[in-house]
Amino acid sequence: MKVLHVIAGMDPKMGGVCQAVRTIVAGLADLGVDNEVVSLDAPDASFLADDSFRTHALGPAKGPWGYSAKLIPWLLDNFAHFDCVIAHGLWLYPTYAVEKAIRQAKSQGPVPRLYIMPHGMLDPYFQRATGRKIKALRNWAYWKLIEGRVINNADAILFTCEAERLLAREPFRPYHPKRDVVVGLGVEEPPAYTPAMRDAFLKHCPELEHQPYLLFLSRIHEKKGVDLLLNAYLKIAAEPVPVAATALPQKNDPAQLVVAGPGLETAYGQQMQQLASGNKNPQAVISFPGMLTGLAKWGAFYHCEAFVLPSHQENFGIAVVEALACRKPVLISNQVNIWREIEEAGGGIVADDTADGAQAMLAQWMQLSPEEKLAMGEHARACFVRNFATGPAANRLLEAIAK
Repeated sequence: MKVLHVIAGMDPKMGGVCQAVRTIVAGLADLGVDNEVVSLDAPDASFLADDSFRTHALGPAKGPWGYSAKLIPWLLDNFAHFDCVIAHGLWLYPTYAVEKAIRQAKSQGPVPRLYIMPHGMLDPYFQRATGRKIKALRNWAYWKLIEGRVINNADAILFTCEAERLLAREPFRPYHPKRDVVVGLGVEEPPAYTPAMRDAFLKHCPELEHQPYLLFLSRIHEKKGVDLLLNAYLKIAAEPVPVAATALPQKNDPAQLVVAGPGLETAYGQQMQQLASGNKNPQAVISFPGMLTGLAKWGAFYHCEAFVLPSHQENFGIAVVEALACRKPVLISNQVNIWREIEEAGGGIVADDTADGAQAMLAQWMQLSPEEKLAMGEHARACFVRNFATGPAANRLLEAIAK
């Protein structure tokens, strides 16, 4: 089988969708599937050289819609080489172009099967969130004109978890896909730990050489609840929480906090740095190393006490699963769609995506004894193996697209 993946861009700075595509391609390749990607990146984009699969970069795209006049002609010329097409993401030109090209090609003969993987972009959060009223109206109009046809004409819609599938039914009408299938999303095993990972991380955060820390690793964006995290951390730091009776010392000073990811240059990112700079507690240190990749990223994971993400909306959370794979407990909101699997496995702490929820989550973590934290880490690893390893997810996806 040969599969074409269509995506707006493969730049790692764009967030989780491009990483999901890389993981999906790797999982399918292990099952003998031949994969290619077409994107609207610039052909000379440096990050494309890091991928082992072939990417047809037809960009750079123009405007916020991500338009490229090259895409539909390329699709029409190359459909015959593929058994199926998976379009990743919604609301941009590439998904529209794929569906339109499929309709045009049908008059000429057989066409590949078309699957849409929304990656959480049908979540009702985006229609209900404060400050998104204009965008919500725009999405309704776009749904009526374009996206509804894309979804309802596809051979199937592929979801990463059951929560995503159910939430996708809420925001738009008419919504009647031919099939909606939960295929999951596997995350590759992290590389085995090496001292070089620690060294690479400490180049970004030398102040943490002998200090425990909590790790946030995602985009610095309002949706991720960074403000909730910082405010909760600063409050906890001002009034340390007593530890469990079996733990020493008698007062549980807060671990330091690493807020890593792209977006520090945005207005929101600058606000978060200003908020952190107001901290006067020498025991509570907040570090902003920027985006961590490669060895530095894995060093951050392996050496943290726990991973924290009080997000207002998270379809899957690849970084959450990477933390689980590294035996790290995860402190997450119940708006991360895989929270049920994690809570059931005992691999973390789950709370509301509110100020009180974030503070309670950190307080609960601090009250755990070292033995309880270690046990939670083992449960985290078991949760990864059972629910999020690449093999089972790739098998489910292959079964879905082979029909």
